[in-house]
Amino acid sequence: MKLNPFVQAGIGLTFALLWSCPTLAALTDTKNYGLEVKATGESEADTDLGTRPGGDVNGVGLDLRPWVYGESGNWSAYAMGQAVTSTDIVETDTLQQSGSSGTQSNSDNGRTSKKNYLAMREFWVGYSGLTPYPGEQLKLGRQRLHNDDGQWRDTNIEALNWTFDTTLLRANVGAAERFSEYRTDLTELAPKDKDRLHIYGDVSTQWTPGNWVGVRAHHTHDDGKLDYPVPGEAPDSLDKKQNGDLTWIGLEANSDAYNYRNTNTVNYWGSVTGLSGKRDTVNPLTAQGTPAVDPKNSSSVNGWATDLGIRLRLDPNWQVGGAYARASADYEQNGLESNRSNYTGTRSRVHRFGEAFRGEMSNMQTATLFGSWMLRDDYDASLIYHKFWRVDGSKPIGNNGINAVENTTDNTTDAVISSTSLPLADGKTDLGQEMDLVVTKYFKQGLLPAALSQSIDEPSALVRFRGGVFKPGDAYGKEVDSYMHRAFIDVIWKF
Repeated sequence: MKLNPFVQAGIGLTFALLWSCPTLAALTDTKNYGLEVKATGESEADTDLGTRPGGDVNGVGLDLRPWVYGESGNWSAYAMGQAVTSTDIVETDTLQQSGSSGTQSNSDNGRTSKKNYLAMREFWVGYSGLTPYPGEQLKLGRQRLHNDDGQWRDTNIEALNWTFDTTLLRANVGAAERFSEYRTDLTELAPKDKDRLHIYGDVSTQWTPGNWVGVRAHHTHDDGKLDYPVPGEAPDSLDKKQNGDLTWIGLEANSDAYNYRNTNTVNYWGSVTGLSGKRDTVNPLTAQGTPAVDPKNSSSVNGWATDLGIRLRLDPNWQVGGAYARASADYEQNGLESNRSNYTGTRSRVHRFGEAFRGEMSNMQTATLFGSWMLRDDYDASLIYHKFWRVDGSKPIGNNGINAVENTTDNTTDAVISSTSLPLADGKTDLGQEMDLVVTKYFKQGLLPAALSQSIDEPSALVRFRGGVFKPGDAYGKEVDSYMHRAFIDVIWKF
């Protein structure tokens, strides 16, 4: 029997709440249960660059996340539910991706974010007896996949994942596929996630104290059924228009730079990644409204990307640094990334390509300067400047936090007839620049099981401000607003 997604999420959340009670949790050798309370205030304006009315966000959201963890011998299990209520469509989850999250439109097509919803964030079973090493575990279920730079994996997804983490060697290997969002509002998957299997692996070694070098690979097999346009029928935004097979292979090296506790005077990171594969893309109807002779177009995909950075410690509290990233015109990321990491040297994870712009590595290059400050385990702050360009001025860029549109209006009434994504100005490469500020006050530490280190990566209580102001460049044309901003205040408390 196939349950309605609303029912699935409700049942899952109920079980998580029931299991979190002491009586049931006491059946395991180790019992851990709790509740994460997160209140988020969001102010967001002109993400459409002033190209359409509305679209601003000003609201407060309350996000309750009950979780339970049980352990018996080599076996463990974990579940985290979620209940969100808000005054507007407030983003309470930093793992939410700009290009794959629900929309804020008035239509209800199964991908429309709501102010109130229930969800299951994680539910997995783990086994750590395959090797005698303490840093080894096999997990099956919906779980947080995460790597340090956030550019390959940083999302909650159904997966079979094996992790090996020791002093001198780290490795991950697994397979993942998204079957549902497990939210009562997002009842449909994004088209790119339908029938898309991810197979991945990475291994790195500490070749000299504090310096790591490694190789990583990722393959996506997308055999989802393509939806071809039908004359006389309006296209559906959830129709799948692309599939194919893509493979990423990359090399990386760093000085444990994403570990905010290291005391190195100089920290560095560097990576280079190659992409190859093939893609099938549905051809649109002809100008006469008839199907194209060839219903789809098959093409090869080849690209590369790099991310380089260095950070200097001026004294125990202050650090400064710079970074550069570049992705070729045909490069794209694998779709599991958040691009959030601790690259500024603080405990707070910051978006690598702007808290407001939220770019991704696709036909884009970025130059970044930053300064950061930490005072014991009580405070940290990062001030970051980004400059963005297109690599190829005639091709589009990947997903980002800009939702600008081009309107078609009635010549008589000036009413908007239709809207399409704003095309970038041909030949113009300047995407814009941004200033970000992230400031956090921590209140106290909490002791959590080691197995939850990827699921819950914050201390017990904090108040954090995250904000960015973006100024669009010539590539967006001269008819857009001068600035857009996105700002959050998060208050988190874990019981």
